[in-house]
Amino acid sequence: MESRGKRFPRQRQVLLLFVFLGGSLAGSESRRYYVDEEKEKGFLIANLLKDLGLKVGELTERGAQVVSKGNKQYFQLNHETGDLILNEKLDREELCGPTEPCILHFQIILQDPLQFVKNELQVMDVNDHPPVFFENEMQLKILESTPPGTIIPLGNAEDVDVGRNSLQNYTLAPNSYFHIVTRSRRDGRKYPELVLDKALDREQQPELSLTLTALDGGSPPRSGTAQINILVLDINDNAPEFEQTLYEVQILENSPINSVIVTVSASDLDAGTFGTVSYAFFHPSEEILKTFHLNPITGAMHLVKYLNFEEINSYEIDIEAKDGGGLSGKSTVIVQVVDVNDNPPELSFVTLHVLLVDGFSQPYLALPEAAPAQAQADSLTVYLVIALAAVSSLFLLCVLLFVAARLCRRASAASLGVCSVPEGPFPGHLLDVSGTGTLSHSYQYEVCLRGGTGTSDFKFLKPIIPSFLAEGVERVSEANPSVRNSFEFN
Repeated sequence: MESRGKRFPRQRQVLLLFVFLGGSLAGSESRRYYVDEEKEKGFLIANLLKDLGLKVGELTERGAQVVSKGNKQYFQLNHETGDLILNEKLDREELCGPTEPCILHFQIILQDPLQFVKNELQVMDVNDHPPVFFENEMQLKILESTPPGTIIPLGNAEDVDVGRNSLQNYTLAPNSYFHIVTRSRRDGRKYPELVLDKALDREQQPELSLTLTALDGGSPPRSGTAQINILVLDINDNAPEFEQTLYEVQILENSPINSVIVTVSASDLDAGTFGTVSYAFFHPSEEILKTFHLNPITGAMHLVKYLNFEEINSYEIDIEAKDGGGLSGKSTVIVQVVDVNDNPPELSFVTLHVLLVDGFSQPYLALPEAAPAQAQADSLTVYLVIALAAVSSLFLLCVLLFVAARLCRRASAASLGVCSVPEGPFPGHLLDVSGTGTLSHSYQYEVCLRGGTGTSDFKFLKPIIPSFLAEGVERVSEANPSVRNSFEFN
């Protein structure tokens, strides 16, 4: 028995040499058996007594052996029962990889008489592997200006199972921006593509996180997942906006230089340089540039100078905020200068008129500052002055005649006792002279020029003038009503 056991390996090696190098000396029809992978050791594949048409014990008598390719012995034969069983668990992916079908070739060798029976064992795939992504997390950067319909390729998953148990489809967790499309390569492998459904807006949602799932066709299906992190890249689609479109401030005119008058502020929803805001005067005048300074970074507006309310009491300043991409916004600053008591009173366009009168009832002088504005009234005054001079001259002439007549009468009465003087156009009662040598009536008049009223007033107190002079004055007053108001007869 021991020597027989030593000879058996040698015989087996010789038989294998014949089988795989020289072919079979005798044979029968090949048979194919099927077994699912992952079956445990001892799983029954077939009964050779039945398949070969042999009787119980004949396998032992004929020295039957099972020979498989390679160094591994995958099968074991029970000579008594004829059962062909697995000698170890089979892994289809290890045996054949992606190749399909996965076939193991083996032969049944009957030594006496010599007979070779070819057989095949197809290892059937089971869904024992889920799809696996090469990267559990994918990082994508997409511009917010990317148009809808844009396709973004993604990394695919691998499934070592084959057939229906291999990767069949990709799905994406529901969201409002993307959907997934499954594509197939020429070798049958499937890969996903991300499709943008609507425009992105970094200011509304700067980042998105999506879950990509790969599914196989098993029952139940196995799956693998990967996380897609999308960073939305900014474009300069937002202009700076001021907190206020109008700033109104008040500042004392004696405020010190470098005082902060107001600080304007604008914000930009964009990021990076597109969101960096700088400030500047917008089309400033030379006076504004001399008077104010604007900090381009902080937006603080400082005072070049000292203010002067008496020169300029308000400023209107336009300020521009510009981002790094060239977009800008505008605001207006109204600066009201508040007056302070910084100027003492001064005397200057001033003339003092003094009138000394005796017995005038209502003396007053005109205000000289109104004269330039009353050119027409001044011309009227000239005429009145001329008229007054004429009347005064006539009046004085009458007085002289009255005095002369009176003296003549007295002289005549003293020498001759009579003196005749023609009365002429003068009423007799006007020649009534008192014994003291004065007129029986007192004559007083005042001349007042009232500035600023446009009128000149002449007041006669109980005048006695000839009738033809009164008529002349009446005619002048009718021609110009303002003259009528300027004469007051008492």
